[in-house]
Amino acid sequence: MHVDIVDLRQFYHSRLGRMAEHSIAMALASLWSRLPQERLVGLGYCVPFLDRFRADTERTFAFMPAGQGAVNWPVGEPSATALVFEEELPLPDSSIDRVLMVHSLEFAEDPRETLKEIWRVLAPGGRLVIVVPNRRGVWARMEHTPFGSGRPYSRGQLTTLLRETNFTPGASAEALFFPPSKIRAVLRLRRNFERVGRFIWPAFSGVIIVEAQKRLYQGLPVKARVSRRVFAPALAPRGVPTARQPADG
Repeated sequence: MHVDIVDLRQFYHSRLGRMAEHSIAMALASLWSRLPQERLVGLGYCVPFLDRFRADTERTFAFMPAGQGAVNWPVGEPSATALVFEEELPLPDSSIDRVLMVHSLEFAEDPRETLKEIWRVLAPGGRLVIVVPNRRGVWARMEHTPFGSGRPYSRGQLTTLLRETNFTPGASAEALFFPPSKIRAVLRLRRNFERVGRFIWPAFSGVIIVEAQKRLYQGLPVKARVSRRVFAPALAPRGVPTARQPADG
């Protein structure tokens, strides 16, 4: 069951949430520095991180699962938010260059089907970054943060899942080495925890971050299924240009 959008927004507006955002953003920056003229989709609740990449991309979308709910993003600009079902993304095949999943995979009804759908919409050579709670970490055991809900993963479990769905795992990072405490005295030591944790206890980080690339040399079996969803179109499709052909001005 997804964490409600109201709870997610309140967490990232809190002192603890802002520190968690900073820790994860620094780890993401070590994997993705710039995304020049690429199409990026954030799946789950990625709003706190999308602004850091949006300036370089051709376009950026925030896809939020129906079970979670949605908020308008970006603030004060035309909305780039869509309420979606993870197994049936409203995108053409091979139309997206990058996908970022935060607060997503651990809540997926069928993680394999979700990753197969992401494989479908990613362009050849497209990349996926997944942020999931670490099964060994303290954050996965504390229910006062969104990372304490859903299905946590070990690095081995996540790597196996990616390979089974035709992705090649690549670079990885960790974040959230400080305890998820609301006590100010503990939070003031956050930088020390982060610096020391990367060297001493990386296996016990709060989240695992893994980048993977779409693999093309092995076909995916496509399971015929009848959609369980009912869609009410709100926008007329305009299509998405290929990576080699820029969007019309």
